[in-house]
Amino acid sequence: MDEFGYLNPDRKGAKLLFQIFTEREERKAAAVATNSPFTEWDRTFGDARFCAAIAGRITVRCTLIRTGTESYRYQATQESLFPTPH
Repeated sequence: MDEFGYLNPDRKGAKLLFQIFTEREERKAAAVATNSPFTEWDRTFGDARFCAAIAGRITVRCTLIRTGTESYRYQATQESLFPTPH
């Protein structure tokens, strides 16, 4: 799931997303990419308790990879347009 947090689902959409994470928790891996820290997710879901439940589902037995605040896509574009001379 890429760009997690940019779209604000309605209550029904958020519940469906929660259900997906809940069902996958014990069976399959899930990858979530976002530029939003967990502290801002309540804006996405509109409810702090619901947000905590979703964060709990996707972070149990997980590996968090922090890549920083710079956009990987922007950096890749810049490097392709303006390559560093060797």
